[in-house]
Parts: sequence; C-alpha cells; structure tokens
Amino acid sequence: MNSAPANRHPPLKRPPKGPANLDDLRQLLAVPLPKSEKRRSFSFRLPLDRHLAREGLSLESVHEIHAATPQDQPAALGFLTALMAAISPGNAPLFIITSAPALLSSGRLHGHGLNQLGLDPGRITVVEARNDIDALWAVEETLHSGAAQVTAGLLSRSLDLKKSQRLSLAAREARRPLLLLRPPEGAAASAVETRWSIAAAPAHRCAQGGLIAPRWQVKLERCRNGWPGEFVLEWYHASHRFGLAAALADPAFPDSARIIRANRA
Repeated sequence: MNSAPANRHPPLKRPPKGPANLDDLRQLLAVPLPKSEKRRSFSFRLPLDRHLAREGLSLESVHEIHAATPQDQPAALGFLTALMAAISPGNAPLFIITSAPALLSSGRLHGHGLNQLGLDPGRITVVEARNDIDALWAVEETLHSGAAQVTAGLLSRSLDLKKSQRLSLAAREARRPLLLLRPPEGAAASAVETRWSIAAAPAHRCAQGGLIAPRWQVKLERCRNGWPGEFVLEWYHASHRFGLAAALADPAFPDSARIIRANRA
C-alpha cells in the first residue's frame, strides 16, 4: 500500500509577535527616509536663512511674492526672476505661466532684462492663459509633469485656501518649487510656505554711476515654522547669488573685537 504523498508546501509559520505597547509600535513605524528623500532647500547664505525653516527656502513648496505698492510690481517681478536664477543655475528648463490680467500690472518679460539678471531666455517657456483659472490649471499640470526645474505663476489676485492647498500638494508630490506673483492686495488665508513683500530700492552703483547690482526692500511676512524679517537685498547676476546691501551687511569683526581695537587706539 502506497503512503500518502509528502506535503510540498512548507508549514505555515506563526506570525511574529506584535509590539508589546504603543511605544514599540512607534519605533517600528519610525523608519528614516533615505537621504535622497529628504526635503530639499535653497540657502541664501545670508542672515535671512535664520528666519526660514531648516535655514533655507524649501524647494518642494509654494512661495508667494507680492509688490508692496502697485508701483513696485516690476520690482517684484525682477525679484522673482532673480530668485528663479538663484534656485536653478545651469540649463534646466523653467516655466513662467501668466494670466492675461496679470500682464497688465507686471508687463511682459524682456529678453535683455532677463540676461541682465543672469537668466538665459532660452531656458524659459512662457505660457499665457486667458485668466487666472486657466493659469492655475496650467501651473498645476506643469508641476505634475515634472518638466520644469522651477515653475512661476503670475496672477491677478490672491489665492484662496483651497487653491493654495492643491498647489502645495502638487509641489510637494513633484518635489519642485512654485513661485507665485500677485498684485499688492489684502492677503487671504492660504497654505503657502512663505509670503514676501517686495519694494524697489536704489540700485548699487559705482562712482561713475554705472549699475553694479539691483536692490530690493524685502519683507518676509510669513514663514511656516520660521519668523518674519526685513532686509535690503542686492543681486549679483554673474555669480547667481543674493547679498545684503552694504549698509546692512554684517560687520567684518564682531562687537567684542571692535571694542578691543577701540581700547587699544
């Protein structure tokens, strides 16, 4: 009489013993992200960084920029353009999406002006939409595509909370920054990471009157997990970096060193 065939499947193992308590469960779930998954940020390499979360500008969030007054709208656009160049030096593609009403206050981009800010116009794809609704749709689709290293949106009004939450989620999932420029109107509640107010400042010029660097009065009005601050920044297009205006820059020596030198004099 033949014996029954052997069981070809290994015996089922008992499931591992679960965590004894809530602390053990938290430890099991606290799996650190790989270095490549950590949130990216941009450092100004200025005292401004101390006002920002993680001492840098998040490159996976939405940042809102607005002019301090209607007359400062071109200055705000210039600051946004310089920020794009600083965040993404090199040849990576950049997208600027604008609505037709926003063009009335900001004006059209000019190739020579972009070159003066150190930004190659050939890198930029400009999308002109009929209104803010179409522009926001194009912004969201651009983020989802991942085609642009940096996306900028020029709008004629502020975002409401729901729209800002959608864009913040899209920026976080795409791991791309979104810079939004709006006119100087009352700020609505929104989910943006930072909000900046920009005003024109006298340019940095040489003794002969030649332009050395454009300047802006920059007010950081809101920063999640940071705190507000005011600065006068200038832009060096050759090195693609921001600097503090000379009158506001940190002294070469700390206060203690200057006191010692004064006592020895």
